[in-house]
Amino acid sequence: MVRIGLIGIGFMGMTHFEGTRQVTGGRVAAIATRDPKKLAGDWSSIQGNFGPRGGQVDLSQTKKYADYHDLLADPEIDLVDICLPTDQHEQVVTEALAAGKHVLVEKSIALEVAAADRMVAAGQQAGKLLMVAHVLPFFPEFQYAANCIRSGQYGKLRAAHFRRVIAKPDWSADMGDLDKTGGPGIDLHIHDTHFIGLVCGVPKAVQSRGILERGFAQHLTTQYLYDDPELTVSCFSGGIAAKGMPFGHGFEIYLEQATLLYDFCTLGGEPSLNRPLTLVTQDGKAIQPALDGGTSWCAAFTNEIQAAVDAVRTGKEPALLSGTLARDALKLCYMETESVRTGRPVSVS
Repeated sequence: MVRIGLIGIGFMGMTHFEGTRQVTGGRVAAIATRDPKKLAGDWSSIQGNFGPRGGQVDLSQTKKYADYHDLLADPEIDLVDICLPTDQHEQVVTEALAAGKHVLVEKSIALEVAAADRMVAAGQQAGKLLMVAHVLPFFPEFQYAANCIRSGQYGKLRAAHFRRVIAKPDWSADMGDLDKTGGPGIDLHIHDTHFIGLVCGVPKAVQSRGILERGFAQHLTTQYLYDDPELTVSCFSGGIAAKGMPFGHGFEIYLEQATLLYDFCTLGGEPSLNRPLTLVTQDGKAIQPALDGGTSWCAAFTNEIQAAVDAVRTGKEPALLSGTLARDALKLCYMETESVRTGRPVSVS
């Protein structure tokens, strides 16, 4: 049994806690938070832009620490799951690795690329796994799309457009703090740069337009420029939606022999599946593929944490949670911000 120590009980910490309930071979053995109410199991103050609000949680079988250093010192913890604001990631991750723990840290890996470089190096030096919780590839619609692209079963990729938007994140003071998250151009958009790098490859340059606030991208539209002049990949992402649509994402993916469509958002507090994943084929059919992703609101997080638990058991880093891939996704976000700032394409080195 992989014993998990969870640090940070905000919305994402609650999501990881709930997601771990369905994990095989792993459990949350301890939590750490400075909030005495949350240590007592009162999580009713927690809310996010998807899923339910928090409530009363039974922590009678869970160790509780007000100081995360005590959790790191606990010899019974195998994997530290860090769900703190991004500006705290480097310090806590490096301390956890130094304490001899494997680490799963929420995206974004860090606020600065230099910090991400140091974190990756610290994992290598410690001989421990540094995994970054990029959950998007574990959502069944995105997993299906990735499999179609990588398998080549419908021919090569010709074009792809991705969309990811939120309203201003006023459900959390931490989420609304640019200095803690890097704003939507990092905290939100890094989902897209990670997935695009995973399934489309690293572009040779990016060209972006958008709006910056204090140097952070609030929203942007990007063209990813590849060596193949016929490959067209773009993304629109940012905190630009009206309050009644706190979240939305989707894609249009064009392969030689098929088209993939998907569109989901939250409207007026209710989930709205505007277009379920649809496979359009050259014989004129439009079908909705059967997806195996679980029915729970946090099923994708369960699959993500399962991959981390399996990695601790085998000692092999899971490709989808690679710290190096997460660092490279962060680099791409900064290059896009630089393109917005300068009004020119930026080469990807």
